[in-house]
Amino acid sequence: MYKTFYGLACNPFEVSPDPYFFCPTPRHTEALANLAYGVLRRKGFVVLTGEVGTGKTLLLRCLFDALTRNKVAFAYMYNPMISVQEFFAHVINEFGLLPSQARTKSDALARLNNYLMERSRHDLTTALIVDEAQLLSWELLEEIRLLTNLETTKHKLLQIVLVGQPELEQKLDSPQLRQLKQRIGLRCNLKPLDMEELKDYIHRRLQLAGANSHAATIFPDETIAFIQKVSGGIPRLVNTVCENSLLLGLNHNQHQITPDIVQEVAEDLCLNRVAEDLSGSFDESKSQSGVKSE
Repeated sequence: MYKTFYGLACNPFEVSPDPYFFCPTPRHTEALANLAYGVLRRKGFVVLTGEVGTGKTLLLRCLFDALTRNKVAFAYMYNPMISVQEFFAHVINEFGLLPSQARTKSDALARLNNYLMERSRHDLTTALIVDEAQLLSWELLEEIRLLTNLETTKHKLLQIVLVGQPELEQKLDSPQLRQLKQRIGLRCNLKPLDMEELKDYIHRRLQLAGANSHAATIFPDETIAFIQKVSGGIPRLVNTVCENSLLLGLNHNQHQITPDIVQEVAEDLCLNRVAEDLSGSFDESKSQSGVKSE
C-alpha cells in the first residue's frame, strides 16, 4: 500500500522470518556462526536462547540454508509438545524414513540408528533441530539426551540444536538435567538490539526493500531513538512499529517518519510500557545470574 509512496520495491518490515532480510549484527552473526560450527564440527549439543521476538526463528532459517549447502540432513521440530512416540515418528518421517514401519520406540531407534550409521559411513552430518525447546517435557528432554549415545569412536552420529526462550536455560541448569548440561558443546544467547544495531537494522531492511540512498531519510536518528524506547530493541516489535508507522505516515502524507508518528503507533499498539517491562525482566535475569545491573 505504501511502497510507491516511499519508493520501495517490497515491504521491508514483514514479521515473517525471511532470510533475505537477515541483518548481520555482531550478536546475530556470532550466534549463526556458532550454530553452524557446532553442527558441522559435530559438537553434539548446541543451545540457542533469547527473548521472544529477538530473531531466533530467522536465525534458524539462515542455519537451514547453511546446512543444506553443506549437505547436512536435518529434522526440524517446531512443536515439541508431543509424546515420546510422536516425537520419534516425527523425526524418522523428517529424515524420509517410513514411520509406519516403526511401530514401537525400539523400532524407531533401530531405523534411526541404521540411517545415521549409513550417513556416517559416507562422512555426512545429520542434525535434529528443536524450536521452542523450553516447552519440552522432562521425559522428552531425557529421550533427546539419550540420542547422543548414538555415536562412533570419533564423533556423535546426531547433532542436536535446542532453541528456546530464557526458560530453556533455567531448565538446562536444573539438577535433573545435569547429564545433558555436561554434553552441551556450545551455548548462544540473543539480546535485544542496542541503538547502533537498531539503526543498522532499520536502514538495511529499507535498503533491501529498494530504498537505497534515501533509507536514512525515512527514519531519521531521532525517530529511531524513539523506536528503541517503545520496542525495547526487540526486532519483532521493531518490525511492527515500523510497518504501522509507514502506513500512518502515508495517511498523513509524510515522507519522513517522525517521533510523533511512532508515538501514535505505540499508543495504538499499547507499547508504551514495553521497554520498562523488558528492562525489568533483563535486570532480574542478571540478578539471578550474579551480574549486577547498573
